[in-house]
Amino acid sequence: MKKINITDVTLKRLSEEREISLLFREKSAIANCADRLGADAIELPVVKNLREDTIIYKTIAQNVQNAVLAAAVGFDKETVASVWECIKEAKKPRLQVELPVSTIQMEYTYHIKQDKMLGKIGELIAEAKKYCDDVEFAALDATRADADFLVAAAKEAEKNGAGIVTVCDNAGVSVPEEIAALVAKVKEAVSIPVYVQVSDRINMGVASAFSAISAGADGLKCAMAGKDALLTGEISDAMSVCGAQIDAEIELNNTKIHSSIDDMLSSISHEAYDNEKAVSEKKKILLDSDATLAQVAQAAGVLGYELSDSDCGNVYKALMQVCEKKGAVGSKEFEALVASSAMQAPSTYHFESYTTTSSNVASSMSQVTLRCNDELMCGVSAGDGPIDSAFRAIEQCIGYHYELDDFQVQSVTEGKEALGSALVRLRNNGKLYSGNGTSTDIVAASIRAYINALNKIVFEEA
Repeated sequence: MKKINITDVTLKRLSEEREISLLFREKSAIANCADRLGADAIELPVVKNLREDTIIYKTIAQNVQNAVLAAAVGFDKETVASVWECIKEAKKPRLQVELPVSTIQMEYTYHIKQDKMLGKIGELIAEAKKYCDDVEFAALDATRADADFLVAAAKEAEKNGAGIVTVCDNAGVSVPEEIAALVAKVKEAVSIPVYVQVSDRINMGVASAFSAISAGADGLKCAMAGKDALLTGEISDAMSVCGAQIDAEIELNNTKIHSSIDDMLSSISHEAYDNEKAVSEKKKILLDSDATLAQVAQAAGVLGYELSDSDCGNVYKALMQVCEKKGAVGSKEFEALVASSAMQAPSTYHFESYTTTSSNVASSMSQVTLRCNDELMCGVSAGDGPIDSAFRAIEQCIGYHYELDDFQVQSVTEGKEALGSALVRLRNNGKLYSGNGTSTDIVAASIRAYINALNKIVFEEA
C-alpha cells in the first residue's frame, strides 16, 4: 500500500480564523497533540510578531519529537532568514514558499502578473534552499488558476530546489473530479512528491482527498479543527475503512485520535473565544530574557499593579532567573512573580492553623487561627467551599473585608503529592495587592496567599 503523508495545519487554520491569537500553551498543546497522533508534518502560523513568534516557535521546535516542523517564509527574500531562525532547532525543519497561482490572487493581492510570479517563486525557493534542504512550494488558489500556469509554477519550483509541491483548493468550490485532474497534471509534470490541500466547504473534503490520492497525490493537509478544513478525524476514519480500495494508508493513531483531539480542543476553549472582540491585554504579555525594566513595569501596569522602582527591580531579577530555565513567561507566570517578589512586607499576621469541614450537601465550615504581636486570633465562618469559608474566617479574625479581585490555583509539581501554588489579589482603596502561597495542601496554600497579600496592605497603611 502507498503511504500518504499527513500534514497537520490546525495551528495555521485556527490562527487565521480567530481575531485573537492562541496562547503560548495552546499553540504548544496543538503541536504536541498532532505529533503524538503521528502527523508527518506540522505547519506553524505565518510569522507576524518576530520577537514573540521566535520564542514560541523555538519552544515548539524543541518539543516536537517526530514530525517535520514547517513555516512559511513570506513574500520577500529578507524574511527567509528570520523565519529560519524560528525553526532551525527543530529535528526536522521545513521552509515553505506559499504563493498564489490564480490570476485574481496574483493581480489583486500582489499586483504582479504570471511572468513575475514565476520569477518570485524561483527566487524565494532558491533563497530558502540556502538555509534548509527541505523546501516546499504551496500553490495557493490552484483550483482557480490556469492549469498550464500551475504546471509551469510547479516546474519552476522543482528546478530551484523544492522537494514538495502542494496543490491548494482555497476557494473550496471544486468537485473531486476537478481536483483529481489538477493533481494528475502536476504529478505528470514533476518528479517530486505532490501534496493536496482540499476544502470541506461544500462537504466534499473526504471525497476530494480520495480522488486526489487515486490521481497520484502523495500527501494530504488536514486539521484537527477549523472552518471548512478537511478534518483529521474524518479522513482517518475514512482511510481505515476504505483505504484498501485506493491502495493507500496513513499512519495516524486512529485508536486515540478522537479522544486526543477532544482533550486538545477543550484545553484551548477559554472564555475569550466566546466573544473574540473582548480581547484582554493580559493575553498579550510574553516576557523573555531580553525584556527591559520598562517592559516589566508596563506589563505590571497591564495587570493592575503600580510597582515602585525597587519592586520593579526585584520582579525583573526574578524574571531573569525564571527565563534562564523556561525561556519566556506569560501573564499568569508573570503575575506569580509579582506576587512573590514585589513589596515584601514584614509579617504582621502569621498563619498558625486551620480546620475545615466540607460536604456536597451542606455549607463548608472553617476555623482559622492567626497570630498578631503574640496574640492569637481565631475566626470561624461558613462559606461556599473550604477556601471561601477560610477566607471569611480570616476576615472575622481581622475584622475587615477586602475585595477579592482574583484567585488562581495551579500545580507546581506532578503527581498526587504535587505542590500547589495559590495566587490571591486583594483590592484596597483602588490599589491591588497580590499574595502567593505554596503547599501540598491547596487550602493552606490559599490561606498563606491571602495572608501574604493582607500583610502588604497592613504594611503600606502603617
